[in-house]
Amino acid sequence: MDLIVRQSFDGNAQAQHGEHLWPCAVGRGGLRCDKREGDGATPIGSWPMRSLYYRADRVVPKPKSMLATRSLRPTDGWCDDPSRTDYNRLVKLPFDGSHEVLWRNDSLYDLIVILGYNDSPPVTGKGSAIFLHLAKPDYGPTEGCVALARPHLLSFLEAADETSRLTIVPPR
Repeated sequence: MDLIVRQSFDGNAQAQHGEHLWPCAVGRGGLRCDKREGDGATPIGSWPMRSLYYRADRVVPKPKSMLATRSLRPTDGWCDDPSRTDYNRLVKLPFDGSHEVLWRNDSLYDLIVILGYNDSPPVTGKGSAIFLHLAKPDYGPTEGCVALARPHLLSFLEAADETSRLTIVPPR
């Protein structure tokens, strides 16, 4: 089953999963068709769900999902450096290029769904590290990802499988 995200003109975003309608957070740069690295925008389109990573030390029991699932490691990072051949790919830390640390002190990446945005193959500068992850308590904006509250993301993950997609639709 898919997750459909819409943002109204007042800036509030909602995610629809079947009959459920949940608040969510999107990028500080809004929704864009022409996503670029560092713009803070969430890319409009429909993106496959590649896999689920989770913090085994914080998320107990293991999340129920038919997505390919693996536990995060303290050495996991994600390359966001357009000059690197590993751009928009999982990397092992330490890493000398620009990257995101996936093992965070806050809880935002305790659950991360890796999306198939700009990954087959990655286009330099088109944007990287677009994930579905946990929201801040106030649903503050992300750097381009989509974020849900923990119970909503866990509920969605129980229904998600290898055919599930995250669809971002433009404001109407």
